[in-house]
Amino acid sequence: MPSAPPRFPWLTGRRALRGLVAGLVALGLLVWWLWPLGSPEPTGRLTFSTGVPTGVYHRYGELLQDALGRDMPEVDVRLVPSEGSQENLARVATGQADFTVATADAVSKFRRDGRGGADQLRGVARLYDDYVQLVVPAGSRVQSARDLRGLKVAVGQPGSGVRLISDRLLKAAGLDPRADVTPVSIGIDTMPRELEAGRIDAFFWSGGLPTNAVRELSERFDIRLVPLGDLVRGLQSGGNAHYYRAAVMPQDAYARARNTSAVTTVAVPNLLVTTARTSPELTERFTRAVINSRDRIGREVHAAQRVDLRTAIYTDPLALHEGARRYYRSVKP
Repeated sequence: MPSAPPRFPWLTGRRALRGLVAGLVALGLLVWWLWPLGSPEPTGRLTFSTGVPTGVYHRYGELLQDALGRDMPEVDVRLVPSEGSQENLARVATGQADFTVATADAVSKFRRDGRGGADQLRGVARLYDDYVQLVVPAGSRVQSARDLRGLKVAVGQPGSGVRLISDRLLKAAGLDPRADVTPVSIGIDTMPRELEAGRIDAFFWSGGLPTNAVRELSERFDIRLVPLGDLVRGLQSGGNAHYYRAAVMPQDAYARARNTSAVTTVAVPNLLVTTARTSPELTERFTRAVINSRDRIGREVHAAQRVDLRTAIYTDPLALHEGARRYYRSVKP
């Protein structure tokens, strides 16, 4: 008796193998595409380390907290003020915070110094650039950073990125940050008041443009911003070239300041930072909220308007977190 014909004649030989492989590939792609739709909603608590209450980091954190609340309603986002970049990195690296913002030069120093947990740090996004601002009373004799010799200068708190950049700028100007000036360790929350009262002669600040505390000072007290562009080359020595660039502050950044033209200065990028311990799923959702909220946040924190999907992936000196990478791949044109 002849054998019965195969039940599915089209599944024979090589054709059967090719059909099976194609079907499995299609199924895999379908599962990959649909997987995020079936992912559980993130829950729990998330801590974001910001900055001084009157600074750009903290205001950015407040607005991002609102955006995250809409995108991840089951996650309790808690903001914790800090002295700035260096303290922020220490908190994230040691598990005291989950996400933060820090300048790229501070990240580089943290890693180079071999601080605890530095190897766990990962980048989520390159955000906006900070502009270094040297502020003096309008009638001050200071025309360059070199003229700060012998003066009382606010240089930022010990855990801030301002302290790092102000020390480096003073050295680039040929000054000893401890011996040639009287350093005052305060932040942007008190710098304007101290300058106005005459208790300091100048202050360094590194932040997005405009920084509200500086703008508000200019509206009640005559100030001037001192050019720093001549120090860029000195800053870029010693392996820092990746993190500092020459920049220009337009005159209208602080319309009431007594500058008659744009001011040359130094800019350094800000990075959104987490650790390898943070789950890819949470980091992907966090990254999405950051990019999608750019315009809304940018209406209040103008620097945030410069967050760009095309450059956000460049988080040097940190490797990009896998969750952030997933998000950028999903929106790649």
